[in-house]
Amino acid sequence: MKNYTITVNGNVYEVSVEEGGVGAAPVAASAPKAAPKAAPKAAPKATGAAGSVKIEAPMPGKILGIKANVGDAVKKGQVIMILEAMKMENEIVATQDGTVASINVAVNAAVEAGDVLATLN
Repeated sequence: MKNYTITVNGNVYEVSVEEGGVGAAPVAASAPKAAPKAAPKAAPKATGAAGSVKIEAPMPGKILGIKANVGDAVKKGQVIMILEAMKMENEIVATQDGTVASINVAVNAAVEAGDVLATLN
């Protein structure tokens, strides 16, 4: 008999699997245990005062590069940073004309969908 610990959707299960041939009876999984707590994600440091226009991550990924600095004037559609998601590089662009008020992430930072990456005034 082999014992395994399996995590499914945050629920931890202890499973025993009996080695056997034909006709082996299935073994039921035990009740779920509490999932181990993940380390809390550190809040990104803003590099300036937050602006009124938020630019959010459209999907989870990793920041590969930052193309604009705080105080830079940007035009609508101008690339502010590059987000790698699913082995593809995605351009994160300014949603309107303005000035970069803050860059809330650093290169190589992991981000989740909806995280504020930068703000504009």
